[in-house]
Amino acid sequence: MYDYLATLPKAELHMHLEGSLEPELLFALAERNGIALPWDDVDSLRAAYAFNNLQEFLDLYYQGAGVLRSEQDFYDLTWAYLLKCKEQNVVHTEPFFDPQTHTERGIPFEVVLGGIQQALLDGEKRLGISHGLILSFLRHLSEEEAFDTLRQAMPFRDAFVAVGLDSSELGHPPSKFQRVFDKARSEGFLTVAHAGEEGPPEYIWQALDLLKVQRIDHGVRASEDERLMQRLIDEQIPLTVCPLSNTKLCVFDDMSQHNILAMLERGVKVTVNSDDPAYFGGYINENFMALHESLGMTEQQARRLAQNSLDARLLR
Repeated sequence: MYDYLATLPKAELHMHLEGSLEPELLFALAERNGIALPWDDVDSLRAAYAFNNLQEFLDLYYQGAGVLRSEQDFYDLTWAYLLKCKEQNVVHTEPFFDPQTHTERGIPFEVVLGGIQQALLDGEKRLGISHGLILSFLRHLSEEEAFDTLRQAMPFRDAFVAVGLDSSELGHPPSKFQRVFDKARSEGFLTVAHAGEEGPPEYIWQALDLLKVQRIDHGVRASEDERLMQRLIDEQIPLTVCPLSNTKLCVFDDMSQHNILAMLERGVKVTVNSDDPAYFGGYINENFMALHESLGMTEQQARRLAQNSLDARLLR
């Protein structure tokens, strides 16, 4: 099955660049930038990747992102991910990045974007991987701070295909960001949002009706609301599901409980993605393999999931 998956062309639609920072690169960048780390070595850092919930992961994620300082750092981060895409036959990627994670640390917006954008352009030329970059607002911060980030992004608007919403979901409903999403759409951006991971189905309704998103990132808790499920099926709204992430963060206790294949068989446009692969134990093919090993995913189901990802691209 792994050999089959390796030949299957696919798109990745839910992957945070900062979440692809492997421990080896994290240590190398820390040394390059003279940053002391609280871990002795790569193995002790990997041992810290045992999370009980989303917030525990985010605390480590933001700490790890602190080693990213220069344009070259952001280039190296992005290029390492693109090499993994090439290896796993990801032909198109629409990664997220979180400017606020870096601008809050005093890293200029253009430094972050410059490194990422150059790597993505090189990936298109040298690796044949097309892309559409998504700027994500951090939902645990205020809407006004999101407006500030959107203003900083406007001189570089051609670098992005969409805006998104990520970070701590509970207590930060999509409605909190309705006005900034209205502004982003008025400027020509498409919209996506994380909803229905730890948050309730109501957050998915809000993302659809208030933020007017093209895709729902995660969305697995939609299965708790039959009316919402029917809407997702009727309107063919894509869900960018991240199986290994969902089990690592205890959305499901075990992969055998995951609902992605049940949703697929009902006609929901679900896709497979890696979310934060350095932290959750695998890239896109490892996520597919987990579904095969724990849920008996067939080659035919894998083909449909891969086709869904290609159909759900924002940038064609």
